[in-house]
Amino acid sequence: MSHTFEVSTPANKVSVGDGNLFLIAGPCVLESEPHARMLADAIQRITDDLKIPYIFKASYDKANRTSIHSFRGPGLIEGCRILRAIAKTTGVPVLTDVHTPDDCARVSDALGDSEIVLQIPAFLCRQTDLLIAAAKTGRPVNVKKGQFVAPNDMKHAVQKLRDSGNDKVFLTERGASFGYNNLVVDMRSLPIMRGFAPVVFDGTHSVQTPSAGNGVSGGQPEFIPVLARAAVAAGIDGIFLEVHNNPAEAKSDGANALKLDNLKPLLEQLLAIHAAIA
Repeated sequence: MSHTFEVSTPANKVSVGDGNLFLIAGPCVLESEPHARMLADAIQRITDDLKIPYIFKASYDKANRTSIHSFRGPGLIEGCRILRAIAKTTGVPVLTDVHTPDDCARVSDALGDSEIVLQIPAFLCRQTDLLIAAAKTGRPVNVKKGQFVAPNDMKHAVQKLRDSGNDKVFLTERGASFGYNNLVVDMRSLPIMRGFAPVVFDGTHSVQTPSAGNGVSGGQPEFIPVLARAAVAAGIDGIFLEVHNNPAEAKSDGANALKLDNLKPLLEQLLAIHAAIA
């Protein structure tokens, strides 16, 4: 049974779980303020044209990079300053990862009156103290399903948040480990998890080949459209896409990112499918 709630600003109403498809999109990591602003503005123009509710996504820190030499981001203080500036100028909600219990209150305070979603990374979806701390901020929380977790077991993550006083929770499917350096998507997970909370499908991390690139993760972005179309047809509440103007030069997860030029035609397909099954 889904719980409907809003992640909304006066300029952008995002209803989670009400039957309308919404989009979470942006770069994997904040590379620079001008770059993040450019992507946020470009995606917003597309979503305004297509009338799809939109949450801007970017991480201030990628704490689980394969290599110690990989770019992690600007850090919490500078990253939250950039995110708050983007939220203010675009009028859209923003979403970012948190990695430790202490991060949750710090990020929530730093974003102030901006509408934000705290995201629990897939590797950390069972971390009880992190989930409790995220819940206690009162902010909406997106929990990415661990690659190692059965979809039915995600009800426990949802319950940890709700028992901590927060009903504004949704889940994101991002693929399951299939041997080494590979992921597969079990579409059965979508209706299973949707029985606990609204569900988003991550069309970009689901085509990742984890740690397959000698210190970085690879990917198969040519399969983003087919998996995204299948997920929308199976019934989901939102779609999550990491988008970059030049994936080959992205500082994180470029190998599985969707090129900005391909975003609008893909969203047009997904909205058509969603309308057909509504």
